[in-house]
Order: sequence, then C-alpha cells, then structure tokens
Amino acid sequence: MRAADLFVKCLEAEGVEFIYGIPGEENLDVMDALLDSSISFITTRHEQGAAFMADVQGRLTGRAGVCLATLGPGATNLVTGVADANMDHAPLVAIAGQAATNRLHKESHQVLDLVNLFQPITKYASQILNPEIIPEVVRKAFKIAQSAKQGATFIDFPENIARIEDIDIKPITPRPVTTPYPAEVRLVAVAKMISEAKFPLILAGNGLVRADCCDALVDFAEKLNIPVATTFMAKGAIPSSHPLSLGTVGLQAHDYVSCGFDRADVVICIGYDLVEYPPKLWHQTGDRKIIHIDTLPAEVDSYYEITDGVLGDFQVSLSELAKRAIRHANNLHEKLRSAILRELHENDNDPGFPIKPQRIIADLRRALAPEDIVICDVGAHKMWMARMFPCEKPNTCIISNGFASMGIAVPGAVAAKLNFPGRKVVAVTGDAGFLMNSQEIETALRVQTPFVILIWNDASYGLIEWKQQTQFGRTSNVKFNNPDFVKYAESFGAVGYRVSCAEDLLPTLHKALQLNTVTLIDCPVDYRENLKLTAKLGEMVCPI
Repeated sequence: MRAADLFVKCLEAEGVEFIYGIPGEENLDVMDALLDSSISFITTRHEQGAAFMADVQGRLTGRAGVCLATLGPGATNLVTGVADANMDHAPLVAIAGQAATNRLHKESHQVLDLVNLFQPITKYASQILNPEIIPEVVRKAFKIAQSAKQGATFIDFPENIARIEDIDIKPITPRPVTTPYPAEVRLVAVAKMISEAKFPLILAGNGLVRADCCDALVDFAEKLNIPVATTFMAKGAIPSSHPLSLGTVGLQAHDYVSCGFDRADVVICIGYDLVEYPPKLWHQTGDRKIIHIDTLPAEVDSYYEITDGVLGDFQVSLSELAKRAIRHANNLHEKLRSAILRELHENDNDPGFPIKPQRIIADLRRALAPEDIVICDVGAHKMWMARMFPCEKPNTCIISNGFASMGIAVPGAVAAKLNFPGRKVVAVTGDAGFLMNSQEIETALRVQTPFVILIWNDASYGLIEWKQQTQFGRTSNVKFNNPDFVKYAESFGAVGYRVSCAEDLLPTLHKALQLNTVTLIDCPVDYRENLKLTAKLGEMVCPI
C-alpha cells in the first residue's frame, strides 16, 4: 500500500469518524486513500471553517477533531482555528499537505516552513520524512492532543512521501492514558484547610468539563456545602438551577458573583485555567488562600500564588477530599444566589423592540431542552450569553474564550450536529461574526446538518463599541452595513426569518427548531443595555 493508505489506516485506528477540510494538489494521495476508508470527509468552504469544526468536535466529544488542508495558504488558513483549540484546550489534530522534500530547501511555489509556523500554537508539530515513522507520528499527535492539558497538534505530510508504494507497516494501537492518584499527604493538608475556612468558594474551570468529571464536582460541593462559580467555558459543570450555583465569572467588571470572591477566605480552583478568567480580576488583594486542584501544576501568575493543592485524577481527588473535610454550615451564599437570580431574570419578558439581550436569552432557553447545544460566537452577545444563559449540563453552551475567535459559531454548529444528530443545535452569533464564516451554510446543507442560526443584529462591532463608549464616551469605526440576511439565507437554499417584535422571537425559534434544514433568524438587538449594565455594575452593592 501507499504511505497515504497507511496514514489513513492510522487515523482509522485512532477512531476518527470525520475529517474537515479542503482537497488540494499536495494532499491528493490522502484524499484518494480516504475513498476506501470508513472516515467521512467533510468538504468545507474555507480552511478556517474546517479548523473550527474540528475544534468544536474536540470540545464536545473529548476526542481529537481532525482538519486537513493543502500547503501554503491552505495551511495558513487553519491557523486561527488551531490556535483557538490550543488555547481553549480542545483536542485537535491538524494535517497539511506539503511540497515534495526535494524543494523544501529553497524558494519554491507556496512552500512555507509549516512545522515552525504551527509550533507556537500547538502542543506538538512534526513533519513526516519517512513512511516508517507514520504510525509513531500519528499516534503521538493524537496522544498529546488528547492528554491533559488537551490541545492542538500538527502533522506536515510532503506529497512525495505520501505516494511511496509497497509499504507494509501496521498502525500503533491506541492505549488509554491514566492519570495518577493524588498524594495522601496533600489530601490531608488540603482537607484541613477546607475544614478551617470560614467562607470557602469553588471556582470550577474548563478542565473539569474536558475530564468529564462534573458529577464529581457537584457531589463534592453538596457534601461540603460550598457554593460554586464557573468560568464561561465551564458553564453547566454545576446545573444553573442547583442551590449551590452562583453562575459564571468572566465579565471584566464587579458582578454579583464577584461579591462571593470578595467575601471568600479560601478559593478552591478546580480544573481552572488562568486563560479562562485572569486571577487579577478576582484576586486583586492577593490575600486569599488558593487551593489548586487539577491534573497538572498551576501556571505561574503573581495573582495566583497557591497556598496548597492536589494533583491527580479529579474523581479521586474530589471524592477523597469530601471524605476528609468537614461540612460547612455557612449559608451566606443563599443571599448571594437570590440577588444573582433576581437580577438575571428581571427583563425576561421585556416587550421592547429592538429586543433586549435578556429577553433573547430567556426565549432561547425556553425553546431548547437541557441537553440541546448552543455554539456561541464572539462579540457583545457572548458577554450576555456567558453571563446569563443558564445551563443544566456541561458542554451545552460552547464559548470560545481563551483565544476568543470570531467566526466559530456556524462551522461549530455543523460539527455539533454531525456528532450529536439527536440534539437541537443553535449557532448564536453577531452580525459581524456570522459573515466571517457564513459560507459554511452551504456545507451544512450539503452534509444535511439542520440547525438554527440566531443573529443578534446591531450593524456594529458591538463589543468594541461598548468598550469605546465606556472608556472614551464615543465610538470609532465600528459601524457597517449588512445584507438582507433572510434573502442571503435563501440564496443558499436555507430558510430565513426576520423578527419584527419581541413577541415573535419565541414562536419563531420553535418553528425554526422543527425544520429539517438550516434556518436563519435575523433578530435586531437593543445594545443600549450594554451601557446600562456597565452603570448597574458600577453602582452595585454586595448583598453579603
């Protein structure tokens, strides 16, 4: 068999079901080998869309999503999605074709040093220079991508190596990677610190979701009666309806949940990555005791000087700590939770038009089941969704946060529906982010992945406008014009609706979610609420 056939067999051995990408001259042999494979190739309309699809698949499944491009501009178009996956710790393997090895040493058409290009934005980047190393390179790429902390890897596959014949090598069988048990001495010390705390608070992060250990978090919090705040990327790690849930942290302002951090004497960070929400924003005084519970040591940050920690398997760590620590009787969090819920739901049924962000979120939640999936793009709407959209389950609101890449929602929704066809999927996006990868509507229709695109339309880069108004009292170059989004959707063969009053949104969502196609909803949003929120947070009085 050809080296390309061996490469594809190695991908099959890793359990790859989908590859997202675009064919090119330098990956011809791989594309041909895929015709005889069980792997489905999803032809996208842009390599960035392919990378975002692989990114979101990795987040939702824990298995590395795979994207493929040709050399040169094809490979560079992968960069944003690959960097997004790596910074948000989503397992992803990116593959690019490359020119023949006999022209890599000189100036040559479309040739770039792709390994060096991808090295800073991946955990591992390698080039295949001999067919014999294909099984090792592929196995290593997947092992590293899927091991804590998860992230992106890259493989460069020159075209002349891919077409070498008469290869008789087998793939390497994947073996599970085990996480070590925590040290007994650390469990005892940390349990003592938790027991002696007056008002401990848990900050749950993305690592818990990636490790599929959210049930262990809830059990730990319940046994010790400790309230939980989550990062944007850990939404649903504890159900929003749970009496110990304080919602999400992430606004760069003093929100109600910040009052919990102000009052806490011990902050228990579980699966928390500093990139999710900088510790400077919740630990400005530097006088709290910080407990770091994770599979890997803490990142270095002057605002995150840990007092103690437990490293190892989350399930074991949390279970053993719950056995050793004393349950807390303090119920101050109940007042804080009441204030949070009251503030979050006060505009759920506001009749104003354009529609307030709070009403859009409330109607979206009403329209979806707890297990349905929302892929949230980046912009002003992200801040509202991350703060206010309630989640009962993890991985039901996917947010690009560490790298914060605009354009992830539509391609991400394709991957979500492919991997979870039984769930409803909604791409929540601003008008700016939507047009960055709206071409993937054609991909969605072609591969028959029905989902809803909910556009928050304000004809502006709304988040930047919000920050400009807050900082300078005026705006600079954030306004633009939009196409007729309904006609735009229809030109692809999708269905389009335009919301004309607040009462239209919920029935339109219900109707769209029942259609077996891609459906776009153009929803005008009232972003005057942005500055009102800023003012409200500035005047906020903590309830505890």
